[in-house]
Amino acid sequence: MKVAVLAGGYGTRLSEETDLRPKPMVEIGGQPILWHILKHFSAFGLDDFTIALGYKGECIKRWALDFSPADLAIDLVETGRDTNTGGRIKRLAPHLGDGAFILAYGDGVSSVDLQGMLAFHRAHGKCATVMVVRPPARFGHLSLDGDRVTQFEEKPPEAEGWINGGLFILEPAVFDYIDGDDIAFENAPMENLARDGQLMAYRHAGFWQCMDTLREKRLLESIWQNGQAPWKVW
Repeated sequence: MKVAVLAGGYGTRLSEETDLRPKPMVEIGGQPILWHILKHFSAFGLDDFTIALGYKGECIKRWALDFSPADLAIDLVETGRDTNTGGRIKRLAPHLGDGAFILAYGDGVSSVDLQGMLAFHRAHGKCATVMVVRPPARFGHLSLDGDRVTQFEEKPPEAEGWINGGLFILEPAVFDYIDGDDIAFENAPMENLARDGQLMAYRHAGFWQCMDTLREKRLLESIWQNGQAPWKVW
């Protein structure tokens, strides 16, 4: 199964680092967070990657050429500097084959059991699975009926409960929910998937942390340096 990674955003809330490099190239423990993400997937036998480039994509190209793990297959796809998340996913369609694929944001790590998530997705037979987590409510909020997502709302100011953890398993039909480059995947596509009963939630109660800010970057660095990184399963 192919793994698509969104790595083209501007990372404006981490401008202390992203003025010089794209966010996936910001380092934790001397390695880009993208390396940590790919190593986590590889530990579960998932080593065929398609990376959506945008802002400062040349930095990722240089890293992939000179420093990326030799045992990983990495396909780099230019998806436009200003393309939104949904548009980047749709631009990857010709590179992802005809079956289900995994989609990950290129700025967060977790201890999720990927094989368990894959088994869950195959069992329910719907178009999309999103990993949901329970940190403080600052991200996309989901309402659930059992394991089915009934409503998806991106970053509501007062939301509590399960949120979008930035990891998905998607069937090719998801491309029909994305109209073009300006579409944010977290808005109309996910809202409509939920409306149609095609978006299921995989609850991950273990470690999860994104890297949106310098504070979060320092938090991940301290966890790694203490030798307690829950995402290090390789």
